[in-house]
Amino acid sequence: MSWTYTTLKSAIQDYTQNTETTFVNNLAVIITQAEQRIIKSVELPNFRKNVTGNLSAGNQYLATPSDYLYPYSLAIIIDSNYSYLLNTDVSFIREAYPLVTTTGNPKHYAQFDDNTFIVGPTPNANLTAELHYFYIPQSISASSDGTSWLGTNAPELLLYGSLLEAYTFMKGEPDVMINYEKRFQEALQRLTLESDGYNRKDAYRDGQRKINV
Repeated sequence: MSWTYTTLKSAIQDYTQNTETTFVNNLAVIITQAEQRIIKSVELPNFRKNVTGNLSAGNQYLATPSDYLYPYSLAIIIDSNYSYLLNTDVSFIREAYPLVTTTGNPKHYAQFDDNTFIVGPTPNANLTAELHYFYIPQSISASSDGTSWLGTNAPELLLYGSLLEAYTFMKGEPDVMINYEKRFQEALQRLTLESDGYNRKDAYRDGQRKINV
């Protein structure tokens, strides 16, 4: 089965046997916290994205997308050729390129703050940049049709993650929390296997999957 926002909220209330107004009013927060826990626990290829942006001549900063979580790569494109920048840290760029007036094609980049990259050296021309990154998907509680990838493809994981957050909110019994944590971890392990195992292999290189009987 799969979840919509409406059916997931109803299931949480049924499992917890709680329809108290404050609890119901916080279900969107509870579900979003569960989604965040899942997204930051397993690297799903479904949550990769490519965007292009512009580096301006004389400006060593580049804004990150609003749904950005962390990078896979940053490249500049010159005459249709990709030149991938090396991911370093801010202190390296400050030391390697101490003068902002030192310009050229950028070779390095770093996370400057939550919303910005810094590159070095400072671009000497307007350049197109392509960022490949892991993004934060829209919550099922905010999507226009009330669905999400997790709700459709990992419904068990989303349910038990939401129940864990719900019981934390309710200050529920420890034995119930332990059971939900166990179910959550089992579902997370299956999704991790699919993401880090099956999605990174093919039959040509690795052979067909085999089940021992």
